[in-house]
Amino acid sequence: MNTNTTLDSTSDLAAPTHAAPVLVASDITKRYSQGDLSVDVLKSLSLTINRGDRIGIVGSSGSGKSTLLHLLGGLDKPSSGTVTLADQNLAKLSQKARGLARNKYLGFVYQFHHLLPEFSALENVSMPLMIRNESVKHANEKASSLLDRVGLGSRLRHKPSELSGGERQRAAIARALVTDPHVVLADEPTGNLDEGTADKVYELMLELNQEADTSFLIVTHDTRLAQRMDTVLKLTHGTLSEGL
Repeated sequence: MNTNTTLDSTSDLAAPTHAAPVLVASDITKRYSQGDLSVDVLKSLSLTINRGDRIGIVGSSGSGKSTLLHLLGGLDKPSSGTVTLADQNLAKLSQKARGLARNKYLGFVYQFHHLLPEFSALENVSMPLMIRNESVKHANEKASSLLDRVGLGSRLRHKPSELSGGERQRAAIARALVTDPHVVLADEPTGNLDEGTADKVYELMLELNQEADTSFLIVTHDTRLAQRMDTVLKLTHGTLSEGL
């Protein structure tokens, strides 16, 4: 992880080169304005994520952690600066192309699992592959294998309401990983779990990071959990600094 990177912006969706960072935020600012009032939530912030990185970002409530993840994930645009995913400037992509880029390169894990309640664990996890128009057979096989990997092999047909909090979060992690993303963005992924279950979820994420060379960027208010990452950053007053 470093913060000094030269960017090459293009509007075409393409795979990143082997040596290129996967996700780069360069001098991004996010400003909210209403009438005469203007607030900079993020201020000239830069961040580079390479394959296999494990980065924890801590910050108090309202520090801009979720805003940062929304910008990195292409769910919102910065007021200034650029966010580059797989060598592509997200702001220059069409809405459809941004969606394709997110599906191809990113996985998302949230504090609330956001599993669709009417679908089974298997259907929830296979859905990102179905969006890619992959066959039902292939999608289900891969989702089933990954659910088994996270300890839910016997719960494939269970709906979210039939799963415990830890099981739902493990299913959400499986969904985030089913597309073989280069980066997983996690927003308070253990915030609703008890300490023992949270530890197991973090252990699972770190294990999958090592096995698949998937990068993890985790934002949390829990410094103890953040310190299990290779790099720990603190978000204060819209800027990042190393360490706590």
